Amino acid sequence: LQTRMQSLQPDPKARYRSVLEALRRMVLTEGLRRPFRGINVTVLGAGPAHALYFACYEKMKKSLSDRFQQGGNSHLANGNLWAQIPFAERCPCPPACPRAVVKQRLQMFNSPYRSVLSCVRTVHRTEGFGAFYRSYTTQLSMNVPFQALHFITYELLQEHLNPHRHYNPGSHIVAGAVAGAVAAAATTPLDVCKTLLNTQENLALSSLNIRGHLSGMANAFSTVYQLGGVSGFFKGVQARVIYQMPSTAIAWSVYEFFKYFLTKHALEKKT
Repeated sequence: LQTRMQSLQPDPKARYRSVLEALRRMVLTEGLRRPFRGINVTVLGAGPAHALYFACYEKMKKSLSDRFQQGGNSHLANGNLWAQIPFAERCPCPPACPRAVVKQRLQMFNSPYRSVLSCVRTVHRTEGFGAFYRSYTTQLSMNVPFQALHFITYELLQEHLNPHRHYNPGSHIVAGAVAGAVAAAATTPLDVCKTLLNTQENLALSSLNIRGHLSGMANAFSTVYQLGGVSGFFKGVQARVIYQMPSTAIAWSVYEFFKYFLTKHALEKKT
């Protein structure tokens, strides 16, 4: 849904006025399974990505806590130190560009690709290996502010909802959902540019007489502005926020549960 609603020059059959209308028409005209296209690629990349994000997150919190509060292991170690981490260190792994390219091309309206392997082979054969990394700069530029806003917002909300940092599923879900929504809305312009670079929409490019393939963040920004003006940078913002809120809420609640479970288990073993 997010990829479709971020389409700058959609096919006449794929023009939707709202998220619910898009979902309803997609199911009615293309089948119940269509909204789940690309899920296998997403699942494959989500595990390693989140493992690296949270491992880096914990490592940096501990390092900064020890630096600013010698031997400090109070709830401040779980507090707002994330805001003091340099931007380059907040994003622990390079964005998975090939995964994003394949996922978004599978999710396009009337996608010609039958499977993940079919998409990979076709893109590699027709556009070359570099096609999987056209949006690398844009995606990296999006991931850094996204994760910065995401973690800072979560920590700020935890300071108010759960100041003693006990295991509290309700506060983790609410803070996670709000943090995801804020980060998603703020970085939507970059995500629209990334989607254009990953999908290389024929209708969008041909309408501006662009031959060949679009590449580079500057070209993507210029193309988006020419096609949709300022509002074009926020196409699909509603779908993006709706997608990110449950995603980040689940990620944080699962992370906090296992952190609590493993810590409790380790303490029980010691005693």
